[in-house]
Amino acid sequence: MLAFDLDRIGYLDAFALQERVLAWVQAGGDDVLLVLEHPPTVSIGKNSGAENVPPHLESLCKGHVDVVQSTRGGNVTCHFPGQLVAYPLIDLKKRSGGIRAYVHDLEEAAIRMLAHFGVTAARREGFPGVWTDGRKIASLGIAVKKYVTMHGLALNVAEDLSLFNFVTPCGLDGVVATSIARESAQAAPSMDAVKRAFIREFHAVFQPVAGEPPVMQGRDSLMTLLHSV
Repeated sequence: MLAFDLDRIGYLDAFALQERVLAWVQAGGDDVLLVLEHPPTVSIGKNSGAENVPPHLESLCKGHVDVVQSTRGGNVTCHFPGQLVAYPLIDLKKRSGGIRAYVHDLEEAAIRMLAHFGVTAARREGFPGVWTDGRKIASLGIAVKKYVTMHGLALNVAEDLSLFNFVTPCGLDGVVATSIARESAQAAPSMDAVKRAFIREFHAVFQPVAGEPPVMQGRDSLMTLLHSV
């Protein structure tokens, strides 16, 4: 597995890169994990979610938020600086258990990572994502094309979750979003520390017999890989 830290990148730009990586993995390339942050964005799942976004949200947020239609499953969610976004592009033909096992393992990597920062988290039956004491700390929405996964996990790190005030997260009334900064008694971790911990735990769950992967920095390193074949 190869891991790339793309820093901060727009939602649609990241989607275009995912499609490039998707084709590479489908052609026999190694699995890839992208970690990054998005600027303020509300993304709507392919089947539903628009009804949970107020009209003229961009105006309400004074033009500082993008509203995008996504090809992932799930409902509406928010992205913003201070949120870890992880996009694994994994060939499910190489793994047992199919989509159900993949979702379980993606949640497991997040649960293990959160424990490093003093946050006890768990799954909630019937509601994909990761929860802590009834509050949602990570949302999950995926797509699978020719057995290769896209999209993935959005896990809140920072204190400021104000963008969630404008939408109905996941289409579930009464859902309270939370974050590592709000739930941990420890000092708030840096995003770099969270990224490193997540990559380490993701690799431990998905490729436990292999060594920890190097993390390559930036879009240029990813493009170099894609142009190498």
